[in-house]
Amino acid sequence: MMNIEYRMCEYRMCVQIPGTFDIRHSYIQHYSIFLSKIIPMPSFDLVSKVDLQTLDNAINTVSKEITNRFDFKGSHVVIDLNKKDFKVNLEADSDMKIQQIIDVLISRSMKQGLAAEVYDLSKEPFPSGKVTKKEVPVRNGIKQEDAKKIVKIIKDSGLKVQVAIMDDIIRVTGKKIDDLQEVIQASKSWDVGIALQHINMKS
Repeated sequence: MMNIEYRMCEYRMCVQIPGTFDIRHSYIQHYSIFLSKIIPMPSFDLVSKVDLQTLDNAINTVSKEITNRFDFKGSHVVIDLNKKDFKVNLEADSDMKIQQIIDVLISRSMKQGLAAEVYDLSKEPFPSGKVTKKEVPVRNGIKQEDAKKIVKIIKDSGLKVQVAIMDDIIRVTGKKIDDLQEVIQASKSWDVGIALQHINMKS
């Protein structure tokens, strides 16, 4: 394998290939790229993750509360968490009772540390025989369309950071920790319809 020697030449990065001439690069651009590979820049990841155990605890709490409520005595009630598909299946006697279950679901989930936005409530309840059903998908991971929306918000903000979509997470990189903190602070006011967390902060 050919040995390549990296050395400093009058404030420029030189790449010495044995038996050949020196290849000199712009000391501003190329040396900066070289250093960025050696010294990682500060970064953090934006994610939208739901802890399954916390979600399960919230669902169990809601189920116990609803079944013990006087106004639900003798009523048909199903509150089931599909752990594989991250979906909550609800059944009740009417649309009104479905909405009452959802109100309790959101309230008790928030007490467990889950944001209301983790639940996708866009699907309408539908009749099935003598009962009403509703499917509530749980948002776990950032979808591509949401990721692109968030990237645009960050770029339009003019903050001095770089942003990259990596599967269902968004990596934010900056020269200074303060730049990253500005993004985190700004994210609290974003109206993107999903719950966001900031993890893997690296300085």
